[in-house]
Amino acid sequence: MIIHNQQTMTFTLHTRSTTYQMKADGYQTLLHTYYGPRIRDCDMSCLIPYADMGFSPNPHAAGNRRDYSLDFLPQEYSTCGVGDFRLPSLELELPGGSHTASLRFAGWEIRKGKYTLPGLPAFYGTAEEADTLVLTLEDAAAGVAVELYYGVFEEFDLITRAVRVINQGSGNVVLCRCASLCLDFPHANLDFVTFHGRHTLERCPERAPLRHGVQAAGSTRGASSHQQNPFVILCEPDATEDAGLCYGAMLLYSGNFEAAAERSQYESGRLVMGIHPYHFRWTLAPGEDFTAPEAALVCSPNGLGQMSRQFHRAILDHLRRDPFQHKRKPVLVNNWEATYFDFTAEKLVNIAKEASSLGVELFVMDDGWFGVRDDDNSGLGDWQVNEKKLPGGLGALVPQINRLGMSFGIWVEPEMVNEDSALYRQHPDWALRVPGREPARGRNQLVLDFSRQEVRDHIYSQLKAVLSSAPVTYVKWDMNRSLTDVWSAALPAGRQGEVYHRFVLGVYDLLERIRQDYPHILIEGCCGGGGRFDGGMLYYTPQIWCSDNTDAIDRLRIQYGTSFCYPVCAMGAHVSAVPNEQNGRVTPLETRGVVAMSGAFGYEMDLGKCTEEEREIIRGQIETYKARCNLLHYGDYYRLSDPFQPGPFTAWEQVSRDKREALVSLVTGCASTGNVFPPLRLKGLDPALQYRVNGGGLYGGDVLMNAGYLLPPMRGDYQSVQLYLQAEE
Repeated sequence: MIIHNQQTMTFTLHTRSTTYQMKADGYQTLLHTYYGPRIRDCDMSCLIPYADMGFSPNPHAAGNRRDYSLDFLPQEYSTCGVGDFRLPSLELELPGGSHTASLRFAGWEIRKGKYTLPGLPAFYGTAEEADTLVLTLEDAAAGVAVELYYGVFEEFDLITRAVRVINQGSGNVVLCRCASLCLDFPHANLDFVTFHGRHTLERCPERAPLRHGVQAAGSTRGASSHQQNPFVILCEPDATEDAGLCYGAMLLYSGNFEAAAERSQYESGRLVMGIHPYHFRWTLAPGEDFTAPEAALVCSPNGLGQMSRQFHRAILDHLRRDPFQHKRKPVLVNNWEATYFDFTAEKLVNIAKEASSLGVELFVMDDGWFGVRDDDNSGLGDWQVNEKKLPGGLGALVPQINRLGMSFGIWVEPEMVNEDSALYRQHPDWALRVPGREPARGRNQLVLDFSRQEVRDHIYSQLKAVLSSAPVTYVKWDMNRSLTDVWSAALPAGRQGEVYHRFVLGVYDLLERIRQDYPHILIEGCCGGGGRFDGGMLYYTPQIWCSDNTDAIDRLRIQYGTSFCYPVCAMGAHVSAVPNEQNGRVTPLETRGVVAMSGAFGYEMDLGKCTEEEREIIRGQIETYKARCNLLHYGDYYRLSDPFQPGPFTAWEQVSRDKREALVSLVTGCASTGNVFPPLRLKGLDPALQYRVNGGGLYGGDVLMNAGYLLPPMRGDYQSVQLYLQAEE
């Protein structure tokens, strides 16, 4: 709900549990007045303190008022050069060389339905599901207008933000910084939570008090990265899973980003989030405009868990565009760890036969099927089937897979090229590389210049021929290196600062073309595992390979951190062989299955090497997943313990939205003598209902949540248990 009060010039955005407000004051400065638990309609600017502060300059329009300074006023979209020395949202280079921008409120519009962003991912919603507010700010001297977009999803406590900058002047304007989100807080007694990591250990939560000055998470790798994630949290110091005020902010962007938080000299807080200013310079000729990516906010008055569940529901219903929307996805097997590059059509069919006999429904052929590709040193860019490995191409292979009752998927890495490839020999200028310098390599490959339309068209023509040659229902889209040597032969020197962003737009463009032409295909995103796990990719690839690390114990941490923003069904999670490829750990097959079920479930191992006992366990896992998939993927998710803290086990729970079903999963750590587990307290149940646990005892929801459930004894390292709860009248 959006309310505009003409008398006070306030704009109030109400969701089910929260209120967000801004106000155009008497000097036409757009002030941020409130964001928090839902309150009645009133002008919250009464809480803004005004004082004469030393070294905080006053705008000319304020005359002799020394108590009015942009240096301490809470603003909706900050600029630079006019007296606010905190984090700027917008930095312009004007024709005369100045970097000063002064924005004043100039107009507003309220619309039914959710706005869209051309060429960029965004949450979507009908007139019944969402509302849009557009506020216009202008810098008359610079000839620049800024449109601030707000989308309000009342049911999910979700507010989205986006920005459009228009050059209305007669000369070129250069954007040096254009953030998507600025959020000011009246106090800075907050914790800043970021999600750091590395390849094979992504999205580890890190929480620290917001300190004086600026602290930031970000990426300059050309992708959102394994190292940091474009999702952050600001919360009260005593906020827990179940209590305390929390603000989650997600940037729907898959390239260089920055999320910077500042504690000011006056003990206020500010969060600015958007495209990273590193190597970003975007030129706007007269009449041109630039749209910044969307950011999404959820405020939870009731702890981190509620914040996560609101994000999960919104992403499921209004961001992902999934051919299996609210349906069960097929259980898959991927041949990578079974064969690597060494396979033939016969070997693949034999793996599929074994998998089919166990209940697997989708066979995915990984790297090595195209060009001259017997290792990772050649072939990328040549997307034609290698008929020495696969005689007759996909047209011969896929029907054999389909006759086993399985659908077929394929691996691609369209953004990359090997120097040892026909494509590179024909078009060396199609790779990103700086003239006069030898390029850095990653995985012995270079990056194609996806900012160029002709490059994307060529790659798409090859992919289309492959995807049209057989009934392909799944594509794994990989990206196995960061961007270096970022320079495009298609742009002049003065516009090289546009390449990083144009690259991301190019990736989105090609993904959208595939989605439009092949709407039945499920695309799984991947970037060396979880190096591009962000809201932007989820708009095009409704599930993402969570990590190249498939070790069940490491995955407890990876999937825990991922769950703070992203829903379970978006996390690609497979059972792989032991000792684990990444760390050599040996875990029980049962435990590997329990962990992988809290994701898009599949196997990445040679099932033909399993014993008959293991085959029976796998059959049971697949039957359980099929029976419980709706609960696992679309139920409300509760974190029952923190795997980063010392403890005897890690536990989590999924509860159906009507609270009549729940599934509790638990994995122990290393065994120790005399280890007695305390009763496990559950969450999210209906206290008035009675629940039968695993077909046995009957317990009240209030008992299970307040007193707990006594866990069975378990011996050995890394054991697991699942508790299925079903309500009875």
